[in-house]
Amino acid sequence: MTAKKKSRSIKAKSVGKKDIATSGKKASFSPSAIRAFIQEVQVEFNKIAWPQKKVTVGLTGFVIVLVVIISLYLGMVDLLLGKFVSTLLN
Repeated sequence: MTAKKKSRSIKAKSVGKKDIATSGKKASFSPSAIRAFIQEVQVEFNKIAWPQKKVTVGLTGFVIVLVVIISLYLGMVDLLLGKFVSTLLN
């Protein structure tokens, strides 16, 4: 049983090394590779559909109001449960 596991892991490791060797691409940090990466990022960044300012402000306000409401609720529940537990223990 262990021999099968070892042979499988050895095969998987050798295949991985062959794939890296045959791909021909190396992880280089040359200025031209960095420049190409930045250009590709800019192209992809321009494809993003940004929301309008009015929508962003509205949703941000909604999130802030919701956070305040939920925090008040959880604070009250914590306070009430704390009082309840302290009265039970006393």
